[in-house]
Amino acid sequence: MLLGIVLLYVGAVLCINGIWLIGQASAAEAAEVAPDRESAPDVSASVGGRGRQAGAPDRESAPDVSASVGGRGRQAALARAEASPLYIENREVTVINLFTGFVGVVVAVTYIVQGNAHSDLASARSGGFILLFAFTYLWVTINQWLNAGGRGFGWYCLFVAITAVPAGIYTLNHAAGNTGSVWLGLNWFVWAILWFMFFVLLALGRPIARITGLFTVFVGIATSWILGFGVLIGSWHF
Repeated sequence: MLLGIVLLYVGAVLCINGIWLIGQASAAEAAEVAPDRESAPDVSASVGGRGRQAGAPDRESAPDVSASVGGRGRQAALARAEASPLYIENREVTVINLFTGFVGVVVAVTYIVQGNAHSDLASARSGGFILLFAFTYLWVTINQWLNAGGRGFGWYCLFVAITAVPAGIYTLNHAAGNTGSVWLGLNWFVWAILWFMFFVLLALGRPIARITGLFTVFVGIATSWILGFGVLIGSWHF
């Protein structure tokens, strides 16, 4: 039951963070949009040429009109990107990250305390695995609050991605034909791919924000939202 609650909100946080990534990628692309100065007429050159012929100031004193046009183009493109419903500000997405991280920590600590009290390794293991992801959302929250870079967080994502592979193998080996456990086991491999993409995006700085955002939304729906809701309504059991 507690796992279903965590999965439900993980689905929500992944979907919203995926939309946030898509919007941020669009805004970043818009900020680079401007008319090509080489293909645009060199207004300052023509003005300077006529000026020299007439004894007027040279090009260095003429205004760079093409640059100002490019600046206005970037501003207009950026304004359109930020007006999109897919654009979410960092401060706003922090809310769902903080809440989901808090829910994950509470559930994980509950599992760990219960497991330790009753020498129940399964409960302790569940708590440890949940903390892998709960800490992810808390770290994102802190980074956004501090306006920090994401390189260190990217390396943590690699740690999560590597850990997810044997976790998936273990879950499938002990599924015993249980549909929910099989789905959970397969989800571990999907999560490994997603967190590896976060590593590539943040630690290595590769320009894959848009595709990562799209995949994040898909993963949020297919691996967490549906499964968590199914657990809470009793359709799947572990």
